[in-house]
Amino acid sequence: MEDGYTTFGEYVVHREVLDESRLEEVAQKGTWSTKPTVGERMKHMLRCSVSQVKNALLTWIPILSWLPKYPFRENIIGDVMSGCSIAIMHLPQGMAYALLASLRPMMGLCSSFYPVLVYCIFGTSRHVSVGTFAVISIMVGSVTERLAPDSNFILNGTNGSEIVNLTARDSYRVQVACSLTVLAGIFQLLLGLVKFGFMVTYLSEPLVRSYTTASACHVCVSQLKYLFGITPARFVGPFALVYTVVDICRLLPQTKIPELVISLVALAVLIVVKEINDCYRQRLPLPIPIELVVIITATVITYFCGLNTEYSVNVVGEIPTGLKPPRAPDATLFSQLIGDAFAVAIVGYAIDISLGKTFGLKHGYKVDSNQELVSLGLCNTIGGFFRCYAVTASLSRSLVQESTGGKTQVAGMISSVIVLIAVLKIGSLFEDLPKAVLSTIVFVNLKGMFKQFMDMPMLWKTNKVDLLVWLVTFISTILLNLDLGLAVSIGFSMLTIIFKTQLPRYSILGNVPGTELYLDIDAYKEAKEIPGIKIFHSSATINFANSEMYLESLQEKSGIDIGKLQTEKKKRGAKQRREQEKQKKREKDEAKKNRLNKNKDNQNGVVLSMPDTDSDVSGKGQINWGYHSDKATSDSDSDSYEVFTVDSNHGEGGKKSSCRSGTHSIILDVSVTSSMDTVAVKTLKNIFSDFGDVGVTIYLAGCQACVVEQMERANFFSESVPKSCLFVSVHDAVLHIFKKLGQEDNGFVSESHCRGIK
Repeated sequence: MEDGYTTFGEYVVHREVLDESRLEEVAQKGTWSTKPTVGERMKHMLRCSVSQVKNALLTWIPILSWLPKYPFRENIIGDVMSGCSIAIMHLPQGMAYALLASLRPMMGLCSSFYPVLVYCIFGTSRHVSVGTFAVISIMVGSVTERLAPDSNFILNGTNGSEIVNLTARDSYRVQVACSLTVLAGIFQLLLGLVKFGFMVTYLSEPLVRSYTTASACHVCVSQLKYLFGITPARFVGPFALVYTVVDICRLLPQTKIPELVISLVALAVLIVVKEINDCYRQRLPLPIPIELVVIITATVITYFCGLNTEYSVNVVGEIPTGLKPPRAPDATLFSQLIGDAFAVAIVGYAIDISLGKTFGLKHGYKVDSNQELVSLGLCNTIGGFFRCYAVTASLSRSLVQESTGGKTQVAGMISSVIVLIAVLKIGSLFEDLPKAVLSTIVFVNLKGMFKQFMDMPMLWKTNKVDLLVWLVTFISTILLNLDLGLAVSIGFSMLTIIFKTQLPRYSILGNVPGTELYLDIDAYKEAKEIPGIKIFHSSATINFANSEMYLESLQEKSGIDIGKLQTEKKKRGAKQRREQEKQKKREKDEAKKNRLNKNKDNQNGVVLSMPDTDSDVSGKGQINWGYHSDKATSDSDSDSYEVFTVDSNHGEGGKKSSCRSGTHSIILDVSVTSSMDTVAVKTLKNIFSDFGDVGVTIYLAGCQACVVEQMERANFFSESVPKSCLFVSVHDAVLHIFKKLGQEDNGFVSESHCRGIK
């Protein structure tokens, strides 16, 4: 074989036509196995050496690999500035998102400290900021409110009134949140240890973006009660969001004007300053910490103006200072939290790995998906013992960490130190902070999620199936709540994959004159079908789910109805057998009559000819019975079903094609098939057998090596289906057919390509 370039942009290849058997000889296919045996794997796993221990430690504890090599002079300034900026965001967001989880603000601050330190040690992304996040917070809040509703903590007050025991309620909600967090962390740890990080690939980007958008709607509805100062009823189960909105609308006449004014003012200030931060992002050394400024200002005004006592403004309340000792979660709650914990684990990991992969690609480093599962699992498991609730990466904080110069997770360590100081010393100063201000901070930070509504027009133009996944995910999450919505959306996403597999595009390929290219004749005008040869292509792998459809489409596209042709062939065979039986009986009767006549003639001494025959009679009065028999058989054959036949001159049995369309060969392009199950192998066997019965020869083209091995293990090849019917490409199969037919150039294939036939 030799390759040579003729002119720029063109190439000419001279080689022989290669079927699978010849390819194995030319390419010297190996029969050895490069995969280690089970024994070798176990031996390698049980082997303990210094290098293996070191590699294991560096893999499971990534900080040991990058911290000793930390470029102090180049990165320290950017990491310090980034850490301070992130800490300023952690303080208000931690307290605000704790309200979403129906927990005390102190728990949100703790969730911004312990998990961040754990991720700095075990995480592999340099830019994500782990901590509280709106979507996870609302998922936790739905669980805490379901298992610890206000109705379970009603006390009898004076004058027959009922009051809620807030202390007991909040204490039990902390137990529920911690148990949920630990269980979610255990799920993430187990999945990471068994290398199950690839599962996030089943959560497509449209699904994740739609789910977070729908979650943002849940977040907004849950915060409306703080904006308007009302107390709607709590609803659970499907359509809970709809019922809540209806109840809020019913309670709007009871709106507390002071809280509404506080909310509107805080919203206006936050929106304006955040827009300024976005517009002048390149010029400002640091974003204006408007959230912290609003919190401090609102706290000071509320304290000195007595808004809590004078106008009954709902405030945060008591915030205990100092760190609490670790406490084991309530394991008796695990049975009630399994489904919710798994949903929190999956959603939290999906958000974290999507952000981590994005920053990793942008800055040129690898994010280990399995290690991210382990690190998040440790963040939640350890954090659950220290009164933290479930965490994940935050988009807004991660963007700030990157834009302010953060290069490593040293920025996370610095932010943790600042949050620790706030928890120990200044947390109690925010006891007079209005909850309405925290809810406005939540609203403003959801801006990025609501921008995801713009995905719909983009998906409408690019991929309508993805748009359908987006819409189903959004509607199911809105109507069925977060847990059922996630299950429905994943199930529907899987169904789209199944439907794509079961409904592939089938096409007949034609040759582009003068080239070895074979393209869809319906999509390309210049692609011309080769007379007598059908080239069938499927856009999907052949498997048990679509094998029947593959056979049906092959018959439809090729114009060959196997069942009909086989029925006609059986009828012709039966008719021929009946004619032959009749002829044999006729010959037997004639022979019997002849013997009787001979006996009679011998007795009379006279030789007579048989009357009423149109056969040739010899001059001696004898009948030419051999010629008579041939003529009778010929007459019976001429009455059979007439079809167009083309002698294909094939060496494989020398059959003739009995297809009306003149098709004598079919090439199955299986280049996209990546695997083949037993059903697919049986389907191909039946295709070879059934089409061969009607005189049409089948060839395979573009078979991958792994598919050939699977076919060999399934005993696909035999004397009737040799390896010589497999070809490297469609063009090789076409040239082979031309050679069998004794044609050098059929007008479709250029002379330079046929020259390689020997």
